[in-house]
Amino acid sequence: MIIDHTHDPAASSWVSGADEHPDFPVQNLPLGVFSRVDGAVRIGSAIGHFVLDLTALAEAGAFVGELGEALQAETLNALFALPGERRLALRHRVFSLLAQEAGRAQAEAALHPMGECKLHMPFRIGDYTDFYVGIHHATNVGSLFRPDNPLLPNYKYVPIGYHGRASSVRLSGTPIVRPKGQLKSPDAEVPTFEACKRLDYELELGVWVAGENELGEPVSIEDAWDRIGGFCLLNDWSARDIQAWEYQPLGPFLSKNFHSTVSPWVITAEALAPFRVEQPPRPDGDPASLPHLSSDADKATGALNIAFEAHIASQSMREGDMEAFKLSGTEARHMYWTVAQMVAHHTSNGCDLHSGDLLGSGTISGPNRESLGSLLELSRGGKDPVTLPTGETRCFLEDGDELVLTAKAQREGYRSIGFDSCSGIVRPTVS
Repeated sequence: MIIDHTHDPAASSWVSGADEHPDFPVQNLPLGVFSRVDGAVRIGSAIGHFVLDLTALAEAGAFVGELGEALQAETLNALFALPGERRLALRHRVFSLLAQEAGRAQAEAALHPMGECKLHMPFRIGDYTDFYVGIHHATNVGSLFRPDNPLLPNYKYVPIGYHGRASSVRLSGTPIVRPKGQLKSPDAEVPTFEACKRLDYELELGVWVAGENELGEPVSIEDAWDRIGGFCLLNDWSARDIQAWEYQPLGPFLSKNFHSTVSPWVITAEALAPFRVEQPPRPDGDPASLPHLSSDADKATGALNIAFEAHIASQSMREGDMEAFKLSGTEARHMYWTVAQMVAHHTSNGCDLHSGDLLGSGTISGPNRESLGSLLELSRGGKDPVTLPTGETRCFLEDGDELVLTAKAQREGYRSIGFDSCSGIVRPTVS
């Protein structure tokens, strides 16, 4: 973990509005993929209300060698396959261009207003694994289905996860089509095939993998952060009624793989260095992590100071120009397992992870109703509806609803940085 001059809270950029921007001051410098009206797909960095065209700078010779070649690709995969020191060097160079007058002439020609840019998926995702590290969410969901035994015995020993579907991960703003599936109510003799009635969101932290490990070569807990390239917001849309019928004995399938949404900008591991904090102590009586999941460094700096919020805007709210309604707010400190433990466990059997693979944290909920990360929990399984400012009520998402996730990394003594938003509007089932 390197905290350096790029994290100085007093650092300023000559780019208009960047110092006041809630998400993208010069201390952030997230990476992404964009295009302008000419349609060419390029790699860029967000600064305030602008995108800095890193591909153009590489073409002009500002970045050479492997770094320059990676910046002329159409995804971030090649860049995040490079050693971490190359991305750190990129961060330092971009910072100097945007924070110092000496770099202004070179960088100004490569700046484009954000409103004139179309954002694209940052990576070509090879694989997607969703974990279940939010212990409050796991307990709440378990209590709905297993009141006498909400947490299964392995939960506090194993970072539970399942293999998601990479092909249906989409960028923020892509509409979500309500899925169909097999539903079976408790009093029905046989299932029916129809549109999901219990569509839900899941507030998650996404982790973008960097580097490569060969099949059969585990990544140790001490080296796990070398494999963590960056972060995003992730909404793993869930069909709760389909899930209830299909999840035994092999877990989620069609209830999860119809659509997952990610925010467009990659908040790099380097940008989040100041926001790595001590892992919260395990409650008394909880088992210690097994040796392959335990290190003093991860205990000291493995958690993250990130605050999340979930908002909803029904179609009638948007038509009335009403602000989105805040459903809840939670924090990354409620994760029972760290991101390093997720990586170490994922590879502990020799599984190979590759640049651009996506890991999800699973729903991050807190200990009270104001900090729950899904409607399943907020409505207590559909028994306690949420009332919107219009008087509409929601147990689960309705067609026309827009769900928006936001996040901010913050810590005393440092400039806070944001993730942009992760949003999607629910569309009716395709007949």
